[in-house]
Amino acid sequence: MEGLKPKGKEPFKIEIKEVPDTDGDGAVNLDDVEYLLKHDKNTATSLRGNGDFRSDECIEFLKKADIVVTNPPFSLFREYVAQLVEHKKKFLIMGNQNAITYKEIFKLIKENQMWLGQSLNGKNILFQIPDYYESYYKIIDGKKYAFPKGVVWFTNLDVPKRNEELVLYKKYTKEQYPRYDNYNAINVDRTEQIPMDYADVMGVPITFLHKYNPNQFEIIDGLNRYTILDVAGLNNNAVKNHLHMTEIGGKSKYFRVLIKNKKVKK
Repeated sequence: MEGLKPKGKEPFKIEIKEVPDTDGDGAVNLDDVEYLLKHDKNTATSLRGNGDFRSDECIEFLKKADIVVTNPPFSLFREYVAQLVEHKKKFLIMGNQNAITYKEIFKLIKENQMWLGQSLNGKNILFQIPDYYESYYKIIDGKKYAFPKGVVWFTNLDVPKRNEELVLYKKYTKEQYPRYDNYNAINVDRTEQIPMDYADVMGVPITFLHKYNPNQFEIIDGLNRYTILDVAGLNNNAVKNHLHMTEIGGKSKYFRVLIKNKKVKK
């Protein structure tokens, strides 16, 4: 880990080459890591710079890494992911679920270079925080916890659920699955409502990506309610007039992932 900067201290890196079973429970786990960090004074080394991931110093550390596991600054998420891709790194990182809608991130998801990790199906994840934090969500076993809404794992590591086929049970009807006013695809409001017998393009919510199996579905593109991103290759007239391509009966929907079911034949 590098680029850490506790309040009032210089940034430092932590290098751990071996973790012993310090509590003698027969397994090496986070408790052993925590003990090591608190008692081995030789594991922390000050950085020369400010710990910015874009600095030459931190890039050199990145080049040596096999897998990157971290929670990068959400405001710099695009830039951080671009750096990981540039250096061809395996990674498991935290980010806001809405980052899916960034055209740079969505392109990687569409091309199967990046996907969602084991993120509890979009539920909020609790984070243990230091005792001196005044703001917290709840206390569990005497320890303070907080959660930022909509935080998920992004990764390019294999995830078992990517090979699990989504079980579909609903059948398509024109009444239940209306088409967008300005784009030729049907709207599906919930992942579990994806029709089992529909072969053409469907617009599904971004939470679908928690269930996405590339062997079952094909991602066609992303459809933004504001066409300024133009992620669906919309024409110049649509962009110029700010048409909401996800409108149904004049009411706009949020970003939709355009998909096809590979298992359904026309």
